[in-house]
Amino acid sequence: MSIHAVSPLFVGRARELNALGDALARARAGASSTVLVGGEAGVGKTRLVNEFTDRAGEARVLVGGCLELGTEGLPFAPFTAVLRGLVRELGRDGVAALVPGGTTRGLARLLPEFGEPDKDGAEARARLFEQVLGLLERLAEERPVLLVVEDAHWADRSTRDLLSFLVRYQRTAARLMIVVTYRTDELHRTHPLRPMLAELGRIEWVSRVELRRLTRREAVAQAASILRREPSPAAMDLIYARSEGNPLFVEALLSEADGGDMLPESLRDLLLASVERLPDETQELLRVASAGGQRIEHDLLTAVAGLDDTALSRALRPAVAGNVLVVDGEGYGFRHALIREALHDDLLPGEHTRLHTRYAQALERDLSILPAPRGAIELAHHWHSAHDSTWALVSAWRAAAAARKSTAYDEQLRMLSRVLELWDQVPDAAERIGCDRLDVLRQTATVAHLAGEYERGLALAGAALAEVDLDADPIRAATLLRQRGLTRYDLGRAGYLDDLRKAAELVPADPPSKLRGQVLETLARMLHRPEDWPEKLATAQLAMEIGHQTGDANVEAHALISLAWARSCFSDIEAQLPQFAEARRVARAQGAYNALMRCAISESDALEGAGRHERAAQVAREGVQEAGNYGLARTSGTFLAINLTEPLLSLGRWDEALQVVEQAFDLAPPAPYRASLQGFVMDIALARGQIDRADNLLSSSASVFARGTYRDQTMLPHLRRQVLLLRAQGRLGEALEAAARGLETQDLLPSPRYSWPVLVTFAQLARPVLGESGSPYAGVAASVVARLREVARELAVDGELQEAQRLTFAALIGPEEGLGGAAQLKAWESAVAAWAGLRQPYAEAQCLMGAAHAALAEGDRRAAAGMLARARELAGQLGATPLLEQLDVFGRRARIGGTDEPDGPPLGLTARELEVLREVTNGRSNREIAEVLFISVKTVSVHVSNILAKLGVATRGEAAATAHRLGLFG
Repeated sequence: MSIHAVSPLFVGRARELNALGDALARARAGASSTVLVGGEAGVGKTRLVNEFTDRAGEARVLVGGCLELGTEGLPFAPFTAVLRGLVRELGRDGVAALVPGGTTRGLARLLPEFGEPDKDGAEARARLFEQVLGLLERLAEERPVLLVVEDAHWADRSTRDLLSFLVRYQRTAARLMIVVTYRTDELHRTHPLRPMLAELGRIEWVSRVELRRLTRREAVAQAASILRREPSPAAMDLIYARSEGNPLFVEALLSEADGGDMLPESLRDLLLASVERLPDETQELLRVASAGGQRIEHDLLTAVAGLDDTALSRALRPAVAGNVLVVDGEGYGFRHALIREALHDDLLPGEHTRLHTRYAQALERDLSILPAPRGAIELAHHWHSAHDSTWALVSAWRAAAAARKSTAYDEQLRMLSRVLELWDQVPDAAERIGCDRLDVLRQTATVAHLAGEYERGLALAGAALAEVDLDADPIRAATLLRQRGLTRYDLGRAGYLDDLRKAAELVPADPPSKLRGQVLETLARMLHRPEDWPEKLATAQLAMEIGHQTGDANVEAHALISLAWARSCFSDIEAQLPQFAEARRVARAQGAYNALMRCAISESDALEGAGRHERAAQVAREGVQEAGNYGLARTSGTFLAINLTEPLLSLGRWDEALQVVEQAFDLAPPAPYRASLQGFVMDIALARGQIDRADNLLSSSASVFARGTYRDQTMLPHLRRQVLLLRAQGRLGEALEAAARGLETQDLLPSPRYSWPVLVTFAQLARPVLGESGSPYAGVAASVVARLREVARELAVDGELQEAQRLTFAALIGPEEGLGGAAQLKAWESAVAAWAGLRQPYAEAQCLMGAAHAALAEGDRRAAAGMLARARELAGQLGATPLLEQLDVFGRRARIGGTDEPDGPPLGLTARELEVLREVTNGRSNREIAEVLFISVKTVSVHVSNILAKLGVATRGEAAATAHRLGLFG
């Protein structure tokens, strides 16, 4: 009987096909789009993608698949395949012309056709990722690009990282669509793809398509297309019951004896039965091919099978015709991985070992059969599967070196870990690889750190240090101590300074060496406490000199930056800027891009801390542009966007700041960078009364900060925002409690730059409560104010910005004995002048309101009116609605400021409603309010309803927030 092995009719996927088509339409229109296509094995993911790409029109289709190798994938396999296809189509020079900057040394890590890779290191991986994305974006400028990455459940860590990078960082303006397929039934609870899919699924331009099983009606249509006739109901019942609507299983069942009584008992039987119908020599060759993985190169299969091209083609032709194998470029792939798995699992133990040995021997004879580093990694896999400990160790060592060239640190770590696992099984391991076990431990610890496996790296470094004799081998001990110090620092663990100081003791000072320079530079960079700064200066100075003597520009430049930052004094910033310029010169001379970016970050940060907002913004903006030129826009560039947003926020250029943030968000920055940018957006949202948005932003950033340990420059602004949000929400008691906890748990003295804004915010919160008679929060407010005074007496002041904050705090709190009317006014006028000099309009407007209150208290209505008018002008320009409302209420109550509104109770509230609102603001329930005001609970309920209606709010909390915002009760 003649049947089709695969249904000619594409059934049951109209909705999914439309979803893909809509995503491609968005990409054509300029909005990048990614679709994650999931489904169980055999459900039709590849068929769906093939049908979709056939209908993609003018779009350039690039397809690459992840390769399974035992339980391990190959690094960057799909991207290597895509790049190889582009080289075949456009030629090497054609591809090179599309790479931003014209350099392809990063791509050489994927294809040897592009020459020798650039230097190893953390930046090499970043440049490789940037170049791949840049290439895709350049291709998309010509016509839409559709990138398909298949079988992501087999993706190794490096492939997942690059794929995640492409999805997160694709520009919304690019005509680039990415489709990723994966098996849902492979994703067990600990599968590494699960968290990646969850994270990507939260990105705005990412959508997910889950392929369901076919309904019975759809399975009947599929079967009819395969059989070229309608199957009998009884046969279809059996087929559908066994297949449960899985299209692959339906096909396999129908391929067996018309789906009749000869049906096998399991899927494996079905899959192997489809093979068993082939000629004996074809079956034997398929068993050989199954040991080579899901996809096997023609030349490698020829070498392993021992057949010439003619004999190989003759033996494989029935498998291709029977749809067991498909031709895939220069090799072959099994139509479904389950077919290969069934064949491989069916091998006898001796057969399994012999086949993997033959693969290993073939690759040993000619490793160039496979592209690097795939050849070396497959060779290691085959020797390991062949249970040959000696050659498994040697090949794993070589594979680790190949993975390093591709910056595939996770694969390098896996290979080095295998070397360690096999070490005791190979007596002459050190002689065979030319390296002793201690050095393997050191390398593995270093690579674990590069791969982000900090805990493992810490354990490996500790294990190595336990074996090393510090007296007999001080150089190796110092290297290990430096590595452990770095890892401890990244983990926030104690002891990192001890490690680095001990390493510095072990490396001889004479003659100067690169290792000593590296140790000292790292130590200097990690000394942050004020009491450590003399040591930081001395250590950085020595590291700079050693870096210069040994020709290590990276060490020299980083040390210069550390020196410039350590000597930076906000009150004398101009004297420090030449040091940043020198660091930039040294870094630029030898292309130390990382040091250049750090210089821009440090200099702009120092300028902002000194209140030089315009210059800080200029340096940061130039750094952002330079980061783009170096292909680091999505890493260093987005960090510098933080340093650009902050001065723009200070200058009151809020809309421009929001634009910078949105542009950075388009690049999908790393989570900590995004959280910092969200903090600035929250500042603007709070100042403009966008409370819900501020709440969402705080929740998002808090989830990031909860996963790590961060310095004062991050956590103190976050604390201040938490308190501001609680106050804006009308949760005064909770805000005061949060402020009290913060003052108790945070040591504010080491970081005046970030502590003064906290003091000002807490003073703005607590001081008015002290003036409210009978407030239930008076006690905690008094304790907060007392603690604020204690901290302020000891907190240093460095530069004009901190002085402006100190003046504001003094005007808010004043001395314990209080300020007289004239002194109070003078204090506020000093704060206003300080903020005006710094060109910070929001802080100036806030202080103008305080000054207007003080002037009115002194009886100077004209001065108060002028201050009020200026404050309203500034607040209006900023769109600071809550501040404008407070100014308007103050103007009406004081009958100044030129308001035309009639006199009377604010917002149309009656005297009794104001009393009720005061108690609502104090957090009392209806029953408690009734007891205080000696009225019934029902009457309180009526008053509360009227208050909500007049204020235009929906809840008691919003009513309380409005009262606080307008300053109705103090």
